[in-house]
Amino acid sequence: MARESLLVTTLVELADNLVDSFDVIDVLTVLSDRCVEALDVDAAGVMLASPGGELQFVASSSESMRVLELFQIQADEGPCVDCYKDGRAIVNHALTDPDARWPRFTPRAIAQGFRSVHCLPMRLRGRTIGALNLFRTEQGSLDDDDVVVAQGLADVATIAILQHRTSLDARLLNDQLSNALNSRIIIEQAKGRVSQSTGCDMDQAFRRLRTHARNHNLGLTDVARSVADGTLDSNMLDLVAETSKS
Repeated sequence: MARESLLVTTLVELADNLVDSFDVIDVLTVLSDRCVEALDVDAAGVMLASPGGELQFVASSSESMRVLELFQIQADEGPCVDCYKDGRAIVNHALTDPDARWPRFTPRAIAQGFRSVHCLPMRLRGRTIGALNLFRTEQGSLDDDDVVVAQGLADVATIAILQHRTSLDARLLNDQLSNALNSRIIIEQAKGRVSQSTGCDMDQAFRRLRTHARNHNLGLTDVARSVADGTLDSNMLDLVAETSKS
């Protein structure tokens, strides 16, 4: 699919998910996946700030990316951490060891096969709510157009989340974000159960959960909860039609 068509499709897909009870994790997973498909990057991940201001992993394009994002949080070091704290983009940072900026994070990223990173703030009118992380397996500059497109997609997601939040009072806002972060735990449990039951890897397990949810017009978290508590057999999940990056 041509990039222009893919971007239009992405915007439509994001808008289609922005119903009153939209699933934050699903929307940001769409964002991560489409960044990999449309831009010159190999992996993407999103972190959001909790009500207390701590960064939390929310979505990623792959299992290896999820592990790397979680390490950033544990080490309190890395591009997402800096981007969120400063509210400024980090573009075309080559990952080389040793790295004075991120001495613990960079070796982990290199071990995962990444050689450069770009991180864009999820920011609107002076308020930063998280960050979009983009990784490449090769060094070299990310095209300026790709940076603009990535920031545009991040802005759309940011506006959607903040717009939804404005309709909630402070208590419900904190409950919503806490629920989103708790949903991540349930999804991880379900992924593990699907992987163990069907013999697939964690990426494939997550795709099966999302595919089943969409095919049956169900929430991703609801499907994950049903799998995690055993009311939905992992083997009954819809299969995924594999696609390749164009």
